[in-house]
Amino acid sequence: MLSGMLVTPTTTVAYLGPEGTFTEEALLNQADLASAQRVPLATFSDVLNAVEHRRAHLGLVALENSIEGTVNIALDELIFSHDLWVVRELQLSVDQCLVGLAGAQLSGVKKVISIPVATAQCRGWLAAHLPGAEEEASASTGDAVRRVAEAQDPQLCAIGTKRAAQLYGLSVLVSGIEDHDDNTTRFALVARPEWGIPAPTGHDKTSIVCFQSSDHPGSLHTILGQFAARGLNLTKLESRPTKKALGEYCFVIDVDGHLADEVVADCLRELHASLLAVKFLGSYPAGGAHGEERRRAASDAWRAADLWIRGLRDHIER
Repeated sequence: MLSGMLVTPTTTVAYLGPEGTFTEEALLNQADLASAQRVPLATFSDVLNAVEHRRAHLGLVALENSIEGTVNIALDELIFSHDLWVVRELQLSVDQCLVGLAGAQLSGVKKVISIPVATAQCRGWLAAHLPGAEEEASASTGDAVRRVAEAQDPQLCAIGTKRAAQLYGLSVLVSGIEDHDDNTTRFALVARPEWGIPAPTGHDKTSIVCFQSSDHPGSLHTILGQFAARGLNLTKLESRPTKKALGEYCFVIDVDGHLADEVVADCLRELHASLLAVKFLGSYPAGGAHGEERRRAASDAWRAADLWIRGLRDHIER
């Protein structure tokens, strides 16, 4: 029997802390998660380990950014180190801010601290406005802002959130320093398999990892052909090293649809039968600004189609 699915105020949700990270911001944007018990942890590994070892019911990790691409450490941990399933996708519009002491001048900044994936989203801005500043890595944007607050040094700044600046008593010196508009980060809410697979909503994704028995001409084409033959749309295709030998890769695939859809299930069945291994990462509601609207439209369309079928069946001779 499935033991989860419904998030309550007693549900514990681990996330990349401390308070003030973009991960926390994404969590707070979900009404049910915002009312749950939040557990800030220091690293992606800590978050995923907490879920796997039952110190938290759920975990929220960043998987992908529209500027910098995949957050490799989080994705690789899900592929190779844990048996966890994605149960929800969240997308957050990211506004990177330069945070420092009130009154600090850009001309005096000597060091900028942040998690590397955030710093990378601002390379162009940093080169143009702080060309001589040293870059220092932190475990998270929240950690970076907290370190600047503790140091109380006007020569130090962090890249982080407006919320973090407020929490730690600092000022936003410049906002919107990311190099491209529409900077968006995709997050995955993960759980142990006994939490269950969310029911199909009509706007879902399924994520898998395909492992080949050998690398040979046309091997990727054979995998992709299974999706093409069934008219399934891929929203992500990425190769990752298997960590076993140079040149050996697995393929991470996100496909529109749910495991409950027979066409998706049939495709996964065929891949599992023909490949060395297929790792299931989850079937879950897709995120995005229009996710809820699409789900409502799909539900309305399904009800209309069901009424149509019932009307036709009423004419079957008995």
